[in-house]
Amino acid sequence: MIDYVHAGEPARKRLRTSHACDLCRARKIRCDGKDPCVACASTENDCTYGSEANSRGKSDLILDGVLRLETFLHKMNANLMSLQSMTTSTQTASTRTTSFSSSPLSDLHTHHQTLSRQRTRSIGQYGMSPTTPTPNELENAVLESWHTSTTESVLHWPHFDAFPSLRQHYIPIFELERSRHPLKVKSQWSDDASCNLPEEEIDATLDAFSQNFNFWYPTMSLHQLEKTKQTMLGGCHEEEDTPETCLALLTLALGYASKVTSRLVNSPRSPDSREKEEKASARSRGDLFFEKALKMLYVAQTDVSSTSAQCLFFTAIYFAFLRRPLQAWQCISSASSKCMLLLSYADSVPSTSSPYIQSSNTHLPSPRNVGAEDEERTKRIFWACYILESDYLAELSHVPLSGIARIESSVSLPVGTYHTHESPKDEELSSLYFLACISMRRLLNRVHQLLYAKDTGAGMDINRFPSVVAELDHQLEEWRDVLPSAFTFEVPEIDSMRQRKPSGEMTEHGRFLRQRYLTCRSVIYRPYLMGMLSGQSLPNINDGIGNTSPSVSPNQGILGNCKSCLDACLLHILNLRGFSQTILVDTWICSLSMAGAMLVLLAACQVPSLRNLIGPEVLAAGHHLTQLLEGWQEVAGGPSSPSVDQSVHIIKEADGFIRNVYDQDG
Repeated sequence: MIDYVHAGEPARKRLRTSHACDLCRARKIRCDGKDPCVACASTENDCTYGSEANSRGKSDLILDGVLRLETFLHKMNANLMSLQSMTTSTQTASTRTTSFSSSPLSDLHTHHQTLSRQRTRSIGQYGMSPTTPTPNELENAVLESWHTSTTESVLHWPHFDAFPSLRQHYIPIFELERSRHPLKVKSQWSDDASCNLPEEEIDATLDAFSQNFNFWYPTMSLHQLEKTKQTMLGGCHEEEDTPETCLALLTLALGYASKVTSRLVNSPRSPDSREKEEKASARSRGDLFFEKALKMLYVAQTDVSSTSAQCLFFTAIYFAFLRRPLQAWQCISSASSKCMLLLSYADSVPSTSSPYIQSSNTHLPSPRNVGAEDEERTKRIFWACYILESDYLAELSHVPLSGIARIESSVSLPVGTYHTHESPKDEELSSLYFLACISMRRLLNRVHQLLYAKDTGAGMDINRFPSVVAELDHQLEEWRDVLPSAFTFEVPEIDSMRQRKPSGEMTEHGRFLRQRYLTCRSVIYRPYLMGMLSGQSLPNINDGIGNTSPSVSPNQGILGNCKSCLDACLLHILNLRGFSQTILVDTWICSLSMAGAMLVLLAACQVPSLRNLIGPEVLAAGHHLTQLLEGWQEVAGGPSSPSVDQSVHIIKEADGFIRNVYDQDG
């Protein structure tokens, strides 16, 4: 088995044994790997190893990652359901409960059985089967509409009444985006020759697509990439309007977008004139292919196949690259609906050998040949849509849900055989990275739902949120602990940043996941900060995991938890870099998230006891964010996003007010 530990990097403690004993494997329960293991010792059974000692390979590495990530999610369900039952016992039966499983042990057992079956039989045999029990909504990580954790919600905190300029010219995000000029698409291409690319250019663009977008969202198979290349070599303007041709155009568009957003993470400066010219040329090429794809997008809307769902998902991503969230959300919603339809009927579709679906028509779209690869592709698009829809809902809390989150527990994770990269190492890492992103998004949804749901969130209930916060923080740390070594990251202390201590070596993907971690941590601990700002009398919960200590005063414990929120906000800001995934997919979302973090810091600066928790590094936050966001807009090309521009304005205003507070303190 390949081990991706960097040279000189200390080995991380494994939280799951690489090989369970025979009895634990048969019972499908966790094994600690000892001899005897705890489970066998407690039942006085013989503890033996060896039945599959040499059978582990590539699929086992991915399976290990899935099992570890899923185990902690189900464990979180059990713990939080227990907490919820204790803290909401006075609520009536009609009150809506939280989105956590009421029977996590049975669900975990079922999931392990499913994963075991996947190793020995076709993925195409199993999906949203009619015989599968209908999942209780408690099992699904749903982020409901109208939650109160958006940046717009923070801006309405009464603590900003003293800063009227923050809201003076503010326009609600939906109105701002709805009033934009529609995207202009040429009625016809004036230069069809521009679609004819030399083979070297096609290879370089597809390589950029594979290394970037298809690593983050491994939905495009090698077979599809090769077909895309052949389509482009043949001159796409001569092809019929089919989902496959549309997909080829969108793949090239995203390949060029990947060229625009790459090589910016380690550069503290703006691109030089030559780099800007290259990126502008790539953006122009990407727009050309995207516009041509939009003209035939009707075939994806009307077709029912995994390829058509893929076209809609890719279209959503390019709209995200253009910083057009409403259009991106519409395409995500359409792709989600198509995925749900396909997975609902997965078991009822006849096999490819059926004479009823064979045809002599050579132009019949290949996705109709339903098989293991096709269904695995649909599941991957499903999970990618789940991530993106939740990301948008985190800031656009009033948009209607597609319904994809309500059935996510019914759809298996993407662990089937699906070749996306030439390198087996890259393929493994891509799959594991995708799983890590899925798990983090599910955790984020539960955090938002438990703490900030409109009517049932515990965030402002001092009798409920301390225990919920402690458990969520515990599960966040477990998520971090089960990350593969290639994606592990350090979380620097503010003091170490002040002293410019070098951090350990991290990959760009690990640093991106660290940003997700810091976002989640800041939102988890925000109720303590909100309680302090509102003057509530908070309980003595001092260590972040629910333990109290007589040696620490209640006020010290509360301030410690407030500091956890503020440190996470500040670290989230100061560790932001030009990650390719952030610029291509998340610029709009990131700008709002960063504006919200600056507002939280500004609110805290108004209270002396909280201001003392914030180091002088906060004075660099506004300038750092402004440089990044304005630079990204310039690199990505116009037109600029009015939402991003408005977020930058809020960041500058908040930065000015924070500086005034520190100037007054001398």
